[in-house]
Amino acid sequence: MDSLSPASSEVVYEIPLLFQVYKDGRVERYRKHDFTPPSDNPVTGVRSKDVVIVLENNVTVRLYLPKITQNDQKFPLLVYFHGGGFAIESAFSTYYDSYLHSVAAETNVLVVSVEYRLAPEHKIPACYDDSWAVMKWVSQHANGEQGTEPWLNSHADFSRVFLSGDSAGANIAHNMMMRASVDEDKLGDGLKIVGMALVHPYFGNNEPDRIWSYCCPENPKTDDPRFNPAAHPSLLSKLVCSNILICTAEKDFIRDRGWTYYEALKKCGWKGQVEIKETEGEEHVFHLVKPTCEKAKALMKWLADFFQQSP
Repeated sequence: MDSLSPASSEVVYEIPLLFQVYKDGRVERYRKHDFTPPSDNPVTGVRSKDVVIVLENNVTVRLYLPKITQNDQKFPLLVYFHGGGFAIESAFSTYYDSYLHSVAAETNVLVVSVEYRLAPEHKIPACYDDSWAVMKWVSQHANGEQGTEPWLNSHADFSRVFLSGDSAGANIAHNMMMRASVDEDKLGDGLKIVGMALVHPYFGNNEPDRIWSYCCPENPKTDDPRFNPAAHPSLLSKLVCSNILICTAEKDFIRDRGWTYYEALKKCGWKGQVEIKETEGEEHVFHLVKPTCEKAKALMKWLADFFQQSP
């Protein structure tokens, strides 16, 4: 194998902890995710499988079906978006497969976990476009438009749909909710999105943000409503869901952004109910790193209570 020339090995851009970009266009991620295949778990009864949604862009979902105790059993439907600064991680990594298996088992929801294209190779809005393609796919089943996925057709309660994500995934969840709210007809009447749970959400503030400015060259400014929704109260007031849960962590480096979003929701004229819960003494996405600790279990209980609420 030929060695790389010094010029091609020159780093032209770097975002610490995420990636560096070389002069020849190569991208090196500092944390490469592994791949965990779907499985059936005999202990929890949760089954998982992968479904390709958009073949040309490799947009795929991993479904998690909780243990079925009766043939016609329906579960609340959770559409989940993984985090990673728009640039790392995967719906198929050990982190997220293990976590969402636990979510399905412990909160008793049917999960659709979204695998979207990553920046910087695929700049924003690729992640939003891919995620919206999944939302449209789910809506086809809710509206009787020849959706072919039997788990959704047989076991999803489309009157109780939730969106959720952590970090950048929480940002994507908000943007999917925003898009569904402003343009409801695109998802049809059969899909009722009743709530959204944002865990350690990655939003902007009024300060320059290197991740957003590099991953979103079409609008690198921090007042972009997709990145800084608190700066656009007239849009926030249009959110169609009736309940929002925001989870923050005391030592999270973006903790204040979750609180800013919370305060903006309370003031913007939105008619729903918003609650914020904070985990003391923990850092960003601690629940993925330490899933069995007591505080991670408490966070899971918050989510279970939220997803099982009456619509």
